[in-house]
Amino acid sequence: MSDTDEPQQETPAEYVTVQPHAFGPARHLRSRAKVLPEHARGHNRALVLQTLYHSGSMSRADLSRETGLTRVTISDLVAEFIADGIVVELGIRETVGPGKPPTLVDIDRHGHQIIGLDLSDAEVFRGAVLSIDGDVIERRDVPRPAPSDGQAAYAAMLELGRELVSAATTSLLGVGVGTPGVVRPDGLVLNSPNLGWTDFALEAQLSRDLDLPVVARNDANAAVLAEYTFGAARSDFILIKIGFGVGAGLISGSQPLMGSRFAAGEIGHVVVGTDGGPHCVCGRDGCLEAWLSVARLRDEVGARPDERDAILRDAGARMAIAVAPIVTALDLSEVVLSGPSDLLDGVFIDAATETLRARTLEGVFDDVVIRLTRQDDIVLRGAAVTVLSGQLGVS
Repeated sequence: MSDTDEPQQETPAEYVTVQPHAFGPARHLRSRAKVLPEHARGHNRALVLQTLYHSGSMSRADLSRETGLTRVTISDLVAEFIADGIVVELGIRETVGPGKPPTLVDIDRHGHQIIGLDLSDAEVFRGAVLSIDGDVIERRDVPRPAPSDGQAAYAAMLELGRELVSAATTSLLGVGVGTPGVVRPDGLVLNSPNLGWTDFALEAQLSRDLDLPVVARNDANAAVLAEYTFGAARSDFILIKIGFGVGAGLISGSQPLMGSRFAAGEIGHVVVGTDGGPHCVCGRDGCLEAWLSVARLRDEVGARPDERDAILRDAGARMAIAVAPIVTALDLSEVVLSGPSDLLDGVFIDAATETLRARTLEGVFDDVVIRLTRQDDIVLRGAAVTVLSGQLGVS
């Protein structure tokens, strides 16, 4: 291929008008690692795909200007992507004036799908076939096995995964799994009491059984990626997922935080207050998860409906007690909640906001926002992002 803007074509291409895919400005999840010369090509590949993913169709010359890469490099990479079936030519952009009109290229958004699995619900394991834009195409669920039965949990998840693979209608990039527990970057679940897994190589085992690339992450860490990629989140925020348990994902300076033990965001078993509290599955009393789990809140409200607002105010305040030191230590801009809106919206958020401001430095953190995510299927969509990142370098 030549180093000119566009390759010569044997037959005339159709003139098209294509609107770019609207994700807003491209935002890489930043890496602290220095790009070494031997890694430069991989970095350039990810940069081009990231630009196309967020900005939509453009010409090779557009890509060169947007990425800062030379036209020769862009031409080589685009040719490679087309040969691999990752990128397609869409046609010639309508132009006014002299000169050869440019050919538009884009990621093949209709030629690939992703399987997402969400193991965080109290009653079912959820799954979906998703487009690479994070849209749910087909969904399935299976009943959640009894807590702590690790073998049954894996069997149910595998059954769900196989159903979804059969439901896919085009090539699969891979499978993303969002699971409760502490998960290493290689997909080994160090500890997930609710699922009965300890030192379980989830990613490797599921990849063998489905014969597909698999990426497994903590469910809250998957959800925070969905909020960052598809949502309205800023570059410094914490996402707290309230469901069967309570967990959090963190983004600071556009960098996901994992921690030295891969347990950053494991706030569910922080003891909140000195007044005892409900007994937790971990054996202690008064853990945040014991106060805030959806099952506990629904049971409390159901048993004492006249005290609904008081119950939710107390829960919101306790969440803020746990989160205030994190907000101040990392200087976060937002606290995003994922969970049932009928419980979390209103008095819960109001009490959390009031308590957070009372427990942080006045005049510095008064603008921190606590809000509900506007995304449905946030763990499934986050699982899709983990696959995009792992397979294409896109976030």
